[in-house]
Amino acid sequence: MNKRDEFLKKQKILRLCTIDKNNFPHITPVWYRYSSGKIHIGTNTKTQKIKNIQKNNHVSFCVDVGISAPSIYGVMSKGIASIIVEMPKTKTLAKKILLKYFKTLENKSARQLLDDTDCVIEIVPEKFSTWNY
Repeated sequence: MNKRDEFLKKQKILRLCTIDKNNFPHITPVWYRYSSGKIHIGTNTKTQKIKNIQKNNHVSFCVDVGISAPSIYGVMSKGIASIIVEMPKTKTLAKKILLKYFKTLENKSARQLLDDTDCVIEIVPEKFSTWNY
């Protein structure tokens, strides 16, 4: 596995950029999972990011760490987003995402988040850019 993929698998926060109804960028920090070359983000159909993707499925994202050299590294990409709403696929993906952040899904917060997740954003990145200093 290359450095970029290892980095995306272990980092915790992804900044997702969608375009709102007035054509302005809408940036949201989200929990995510990177697997098989795809980004998955669990969310709810009532969120602004979902409303934006329903109108324009072109997105970009950034994951980065560090504030001083030599520990600065980042990955960004653009891609096409789709919204997965089919059950049980949505819950299966949501559980995999949450297990990245919680040791168990029996945790009260994990259960609440899982209950609130009724869709998953799937992004197929088109081109990656990486940087380090």
